[in-house]
Amino acid sequence: MARLAQTPGLTDVQRSILETVREFADKEIIPHAQRLEHADEYPTDILDGMREMGLFGLTIDEEYGGLGESLLTYALVVEQLSRGWMSISGIVNTHFIVAYLISQHGSAEQKARLLPKMATGEVRGAFSMSEPECGSDVSAIKSKAVRDGDNYVLNGQKMWLTNGAYSSVVATLVKTDTGADSVYGNMSTFLLEKEPGFGETAPGLTIPGKIDKMGYKGVETTEMVLDGVRVPASAVLGGEEKVGRGFYQMMDGIEVGRVNVAARACGISIRAFELAVAYAQQRRTFGQPLARHQAIAFKLAEMGTKIEAAHSLMVNAARLKDAGQRNDVEAGMAKLLASEYCAEVVQEAFRIHGGYGYSKEYEIERLMREAPFLLIGEGTSEIQKTIISRGLLKEYKL
Repeated sequence: MARLAQTPGLTDVQRSILETVREFADKEIIPHAQRLEHADEYPTDILDGMREMGLFGLTIDEEYGGLGESLLTYALVVEQLSRGWMSISGIVNTHFIVAYLISQHGSAEQKARLLPKMATGEVRGAFSMSEPECGSDVSAIKSKAVRDGDNYVLNGQKMWLTNGAYSSVVATLVKTDTGADSVYGNMSTFLLEKEPGFGETAPGLTIPGKIDKMGYKGVETTEMVLDGVRVPASAVLGGEEKVGRGFYQMMDGIEVGRVNVAARACGISIRAFELAVAYAQQRRTFGQPLARHQAIAFKLAEMGTKIEAAHSLMVNAARLKDAGQRNDVEAGMAKLLASEYCAEVVQEAFRIHGGYGYSKEYEIERLMREAPFLLIGEGTSEIQKTIISRGLLKEYKL
C-alpha cells in the first residue's frame, strides 16, 4: 500500500506525524473498530490516546498550546484515522472546524479562553447549521436569536450534530434581524457553551439523545433544542460587531470541512483497497489466487487509480487554503470526486470478497455502511456540482 496516496513535498515534521498516526491506527484503532462499531460504543480509550498525541490541537497556534500545523497536515492525519475507522475522524472533524472558526474569526477573548482547552481536548467542539426542515438550503433555517438588553435569547431546533453530546462548545448558526437586504446578512454564529452529556446541558439547551444511524456509529449524532437559551452578546463569534456575519463565517469553515470529508473518503478507500488486495491474493478459485484473474486485477487497477486521483485533488485543495487562496471550487471538486470514488471503491472491494463481504465478521461490511454518509456529509454531490459549475462559469465568463 506504500505506493498509493503519497504526498510529495512534506517536511520531516509532517512525515513524522503521519508515521506516528498511521502506527496508532494500525495498533489502537483497526483491531478494535469492528467491536466498537457493532456495539455503537464510544471509543474513550482511543480518544485518550489521541489527546496524548496532541491531535486535538494539531492546527491550533502554538501560542494557545497547539502544534500549529497546516490544513494539509490535518487532512493527511484524517486520511489515516479514517483508514482505521471513519467515526474517529468524525470526532476530530467538527472539533477542528470550530477551532478553525475561533482562530480565524473569534475575538481575542474567545481565542484566549477556548483555544488552550481545545488544544488539549479538554474542551471539544461541535458545529451546527442544519435543521429538521432544511439541509443544504441554509437560508431556510428557522432558529432565531433575539436581542434582549445586553443578551440574546435563542430558540429553535438544530439537527445532525456530530459530537453533540460530548462537546462543550457548539458553533451554532441562527437568524438575527440585522435589517440586511440579503437573508445571508441576517445570520449570526453563536458559541454556545454547555456541559458534556445528554439532557439539559445548559439552561434551555437540550441534547435529547443519539440518532440511530445505518453506519458512522460510535460517535454520537444528535439534535439540539434551544428553548429560551440566554447568552451575552459576547457569545457571538468574533464579538457583537460580527452580528450578521455568521453565514460567511460558517462557509469559511465548510471549505475546510469539505477538504476533511475528502480526506475521510480517501482513508476509507485506502482501507477498502488494502482489504481487497489481501483477500484477492489469499482466496483461490479455479486453481489460482483471485488476483491472478484478469477481471479482478482490472478492478484493483481501477480502484488504485481512483484513490490516487481523489488523494491528489484533496491535497491540492488543502494546499490552496493553506496558501490563503480561495478554494471553494477545488474543495468541492475534491469532496465530490473523493466521496463518489469512495462509494465505488468500497463496493468493488465488497464484490471481490463475494459472500464473505456480507458477513459482519469481515471489515468490508462496515465500510459498506460508512461510505454512503460521505455522499451527503458537508453538502451532497449535487451541491458540490452547483458550487463547482458556478465557480467555473464565473471564471470563464464571456
